[in-house]
Order: sequence, then structure tokens, then C-alpha cells
Amino acid sequence: MKLRTTSIFRVFILLCLTIQYACSVGKYIPEDEILFSGTEIKVDSEEEKRALKPVEQELGTLITPAPNSDVLGMRLGLYYHYKAQKKKPGFLNKWLNKKFGEEPVYLSDVNTDRMEELMLNRLDNRGFFYSKVTSEIDSTRKFASVTYKAELAKPYTLQEWKIDKDSLPIYDQIETAMTGTKLKAGQRFDLELLKYERERIDTHLKSQGYYNFNSDFLIFEADTNRYDNRKFDLFLRLKKGTPKKSIVPYSIDSIAVYPNYSIENDSLPQPSAITEENGIYFIQDEEFFKPKRLEPYILFEKGGLYNSETARLTSNRLAALGSYKFVNIRFNETDTTNIKDKGSLNADIFLSPLTKRSIRTELQVLTKSNGYAGPGISATYNNRNIFNGGETFSLTGDFSYESQISGGDDAGQTSIAGGLTANLLLPRLVPFSPSRFNYSVPKTKISLGGDILLRSDYYTLTSFNTSFGYTWKANKFVYHELNPISITYVNLADTTEEFEAILDENSYLRSSFEQQFIAGINYTFTYNELVDDNKDRPLYVSTSLDIAGNTLNLLSGGKSSVFGLEYAQYAKADIDFRYYLKWGKESALVSRLYAGWGIPYGNSATLPFVKQFYSGGPYSVRAFEIRSLGPGTFVSDEDSTSSYYDQSGNLRLEANLEYRFPIWSYLKGAFFVDAGNVWLTSEVEIDEDDDEDSIALSEELMSKGTFGSDWMKELGVGVGFGLRVDIQSFVIRFDLASPLQVPYNDEGERLRTPFFGGGSGNLVFNFAIGYPF
Repeated sequence: MKLRTTSIFRVFILLCLTIQYACSVGKYIPEDEILFSGTEIKVDSEEEKRALKPVEQELGTLITPAPNSDVLGMRLGLYYHYKAQKKKPGFLNKWLNKKFGEEPVYLSDVNTDRMEELMLNRLDNRGFFYSKVTSEIDSTRKFASVTYKAELAKPYTLQEWKIDKDSLPIYDQIETAMTGTKLKAGQRFDLELLKYERERIDTHLKSQGYYNFNSDFLIFEADTNRYDNRKFDLFLRLKKGTPKKSIVPYSIDSIAVYPNYSIENDSLPQPSAITEENGIYFIQDEEFFKPKRLEPYILFEKGGLYNSETARLTSNRLAALGSYKFVNIRFNETDTTNIKDKGSLNADIFLSPLTKRSIRTELQVLTKSNGYAGPGISATYNNRNIFNGGETFSLTGDFSYESQISGGDDAGQTSIAGGLTANLLLPRLVPFSPSRFNYSVPKTKISLGGDILLRSDYYTLTSFNTSFGYTWKANKFVYHELNPISITYVNLADTTEEFEAILDENSYLRSSFEQQFIAGINYTFTYNELVDDNKDRPLYVSTSLDIAGNTLNLLSGGKSSVFGLEYAQYAKADIDFRYYLKWGKESALVSRLYAGWGIPYGNSATLPFVKQFYSGGPYSVRAFEIRSLGPGTFVSDEDSTSSYYDQSGNLRLEANLEYRFPIWSYLKGAFFVDAGNVWLTSEVEIDEDDDEDSIALSEELMSKGTFGSDWMKELGVGVGFGLRVDIQSFVIRFDLASPLQVPYNDEGERLRTPFFGGGSGNLVFNFAIGYPF
């Protein structure tokens, strides 16, 4: 104990000395320099202070350079820089300087005249003409700050605006575009708003055929002659000398598509290889892509006006087919010498295909939180454009062998798994027309697969599944997936006496395995702002609904089985909400809330085992092993082989908070807090013919696992830290976590000290691929 106290004391003294030196960087500042410590902006005006706050903030964005950072008066980055300049800085000082060091910013680096000029220019752009900006330097022996004082003149405000037009037809379109203007009487003059209006008008004109128009051809002129109280009128017109070809609309004279264009040799097929489909010419030596399948994705048409938005959407749709590496749409003017009231364009669409066939093989080393580990292999064959209509066929086979390297009496058990899945992705909604969707190509997905799991000493589990559904993106952030047909058949066979004893002991578990046939409909909605790298506070929301058994119940006339198979009947929904607060290049605070609830009814007393919720593990509450939480405060007997199967429920609640930060190059770090559990919301059926142990277990599940008003006291809570190797979005994750609240302990003994508390399972190591959320 004495040694530990002495060590802590030494660390404390070292920390105090570091802080003292970090606060005293003055002795390192050269004699002929003064350290720049920061700026202050003072705005003086007759306007309300609240209205001037955005102006003050905008002026602050112009200030350069930024002073050296400090925390509670400590300039650690500057301190590390100075220490590294010594003749023999040592390895530690070099490393600290490389990671956290900052070049010093001196007063000589500050150009106050330039800053005053920039501020005056910005104030003019915001309507505060004839304002004044002055600066004052406040310095001590080694430090100096600058105060900028802006005396704002009364701003100029808009009285009225009008279009200064003549007989040119383009003015009618400009007038139409201005019906949606943001210019309003009483607004302060704002140059950025005028630029925005020009861009908006330009976008509208390009949607009406004005192929050669440019926003620079528009000019706003302000007139103050009518007023003597800082008001102005605004006139919008075309600049003098605007080219003739820029003020006439263009129509599309012809459309040619090259479905198998090669960038390498830049060669074009011979004119003899031409097929016409709905006025569009498809030129290909041999049929690489069926014209009748490709034509619906081209939104502009022969004889129609040029539209930049239509061209953009067409490019997006063709790229989203999944068959092409590059999509290039070129518009060429047919006649540039004799343009009168209208011009014409030829549209050429060059499509460069991806490699049609590919095989990808992955060798894997699987490590799971339930103690199983072993090698695995996966191979996928892809055939893009298999039927020459943009269809993608994929066939995936996987095989793995696992052995339980931990788990007490269960150690040494083996598991062999294999599966084969075939997917066919069609770039259209069968049997609907894809032209009803403008943003991206909707897709129809047909899947068929089978899996087998052989677990030694327990059972053989085979499953077959098929689905038919649709996926589509409504816009950049919104994604939908709907499967009107989703069928799963699970067959539990070759059960051993040991596993049968487990089922006899737990009637709840047996009923979940008995429901072999699952047929229903499911839908998933996803809103994902993470696709926009410019968002500092992106949101992610995903919710799904899964309903099974209703159609089978109707077709069977209410019978409990079809084709001799008992089918499941339930409704299940969940929601996953995430909020990301980003700062710097790679730092972020990520919060997540998850809730899921499944309700068995009709033909089912419980959810099928594969549809039940579980908590704990590398993507859940990381301080607890997978499936080791819940339901509620229930815990399996440590000596029972059934512990892996008992820990599930039909209600799941979880919350996570994680701070992510960079360490060095590809190595990232994280601190996190997780909380969650699963519960039961329906009664566990008790068969009076069961033995006493089975009845006792069912009663214990009901008493400890049912959701109630004390659910917060039953949350499993853990804290931890982790390391991640992030190489171009491929992430290998190591997380070490420790429980803070253990729900299955007796009440009053559930809280423990993380990492230092006693008891088994105090440290849980998680190895996983990818971020947890």
C-alpha cells in the first residue's frame, strides 16, 4: 500500500510540474517577438444587439491567424513545440510535439490593416455601407491581444424590386423564377442573397432549355436616388452583350446511347449496329444491354427541351444500375452559326461497363463472445448484367468450423456451419415501371438460400429461406426496403438426449423451436445523414416492421399448421436512433438508442427463437458476454448447459454513448458507456405435465424476466475503452469493458466498481469487425 501511495504521489507531482511549465511558456518566447493571445470584436450600432449577433459572428470568421490553443490558461501544444526545439529534446518530447505540438503565433504574424479591410468589405456586402473598423493592440511584456471595434452605420434596406425587362422571351421565364424569390421589402442589403437569387434563376432557366445560360449574365442594380433615408430599389436585368445563344432555349434533336463503350480505346461501334427504341438510338456491335430495358432509365426525350436536372437524374439512374463503371452524357450543339429563336442539341450517352463476372474469396478467423472460435471461408460469384437487362446474379457459399475454447464444462464442443445463398437483383420494380421514380433506380430482389448448423452434443439445425421484395432510395438520405414475401423454414433434427433434457427443462425454449415455418411481410425505413460528410451533427434512424402468419392463418381457415408444419404468428417492430456530434477531423461523440418489441399472438405463444431479442456482446452491451443479459434479472444456472439459449426475450431496450478520437495514423481510440437488457411481456405457458424443475424454471422466468416499473434497475450497465484499426473504412475493433450494474445480482448488490470490482466477469474482451454503431 505504501508503494502504491508513493507512486501516485510522484505522478501527482509530475503532473503539477507539467502544468506549471505549460503555463509558463513566456521564457521560451524570443526576445524580439510577442506571443499573440487572441482577438476580441466589439460591435457598436443603433441596431438591436440580438440582431447584430450573427454579424459579429461572421466578422469573427474572417480573423486570421488563430492564436495558439489553450485549456484553462495552459498552452500545452506550444509548450511541447518549444521543448522539442532543444538540442537534445528526447524521444518523449519529440513524440508529444508531433502529436500535439503547435507552431507559435506571434503578433508579427497579425496584419491588422488587412483584417480591417476585410471586415469593412464584409459589412458593405451586408448593407452596412460607410461603417468604420478600427483596431487596438493590448500588450504586456510577452503577450498581446487585438481588439477590433466596428462602428456600424445604419444599414440600407430594400423598398421594392422589379425586373427591368424588354420583349425577349427569356424575361418571361425569369419572371416565373422570381415568383419564389426570398427578396422582401424591408430586408437589409445582402450581396450573398443576390448571388443566391442569380443561381436560383439560372437553375430554373436550365430546366427550361437554356443550355448556354450562365448566372453571370444576370445583374442586380441598386438605386438610392429616390430616397434620402438609406433605402434602395432593386432592378434585375440581363447584362449588355449577353451572347445570343445564351438567351434562347435548346431542344434535343437526337439521342444516341453507346451501351458498351470502352474508355481504353475510345472506339465507337459501326453505324450498322444501330437499334432504335422509342426515338433513342442504341449503338452496340452485339447486344450487351437490351434497348427496351435501358430506354426507361433515360428521362429526356427527342424533341423535348434541354433540362439540366433531367440530365443529372438520368446520369444517377444509369450509374445506379450496377452494370456500369462510368456514365458520361455529352450535349453537342448541332448549329452554332444560325441560331434564331431556338437551338438544338445532340445527346450522346457513353456507358462503360464494369467487369461482368467476378469471384471474391474471403478467409476468416472467427472469434465470438460466446467462446467459439475457428476458421471460416466465404466465396461469392457475381454476374453483372446476366440477362442483358442490368440484372445482377450472385451466389455465395460459406463454411466455418468453430470450437468452444472457453465456457467451463462446455469447452471443447464443436460447431460446423455451411450455407449457400443465391440473389437476383433486377434494376426495376417488377412488374411496375421504373420511370415513376426519379431519384434513383428502384430494384427488385429475389433471394433463395439454405444453411446447416451441426453443433456437437446438441443438434443439427437446417434452414431454408426465400424472399421477394423491393429496395429504393427516395432521396439522398432516405432508403426503403419492402419484402411482401418472406418465408423461412427451420428444421431441428438429430437432437441428443442432453439437448432434449434442456428443452424438457425449459418449456419456453421448446415452444420457440417448435415454430418451424415463418411466412410474412417486413418493411424497413432508414434515414441516414452519414452519407453527407459535410454534416457535423448527422442523424441516423432505422425502423423496421415484421409481421408473420396472418396470410397463412387466413388461407388455412384458422388452422395451426399448413403442409403439416406449424407456423409462427407474431408482429415485431424496432427502432434504432443515432446522433453523431463531430468536431475536428476524426473526433466524435456518438449516442444511440434502440428499442424493439415483438408480440406473439394467435398461433404462437412465443416468438420463434431466431426472431427473439438478446442483449450483450460486441455490438450491444459490451461489458456482458453475448446473450448473457436477461430476461430481466433472470440468469441461468452456471452449471447448466442451457445458459446460451435462455437469455432472450421479446422486448429489448438499449442505450450507448461513445467518444471516438484519433491516436496515431490508422489507430483510433474510444471510451464508451453501454446500458440495456431484454424482457418478457407475455406469460410463459406452464404445462402441468412438466416435471418440477421445468415448472420451477418457467415460474422463475416469469417472476424475474417480466417487464415492469422497475425496469431501469434491471439494466445491465458497463463502461470501457477500445482500440480500433481503421484502414479506409475497414475496421478491426478491440474493446475492453467492465460492468457497472449487474442486473442478475441481488438488489442492493448490483452496483460494482468497474475494472476493480470483485466477482467473475469483471473484465470482458470484445474482438469484432466494424464499429458497434
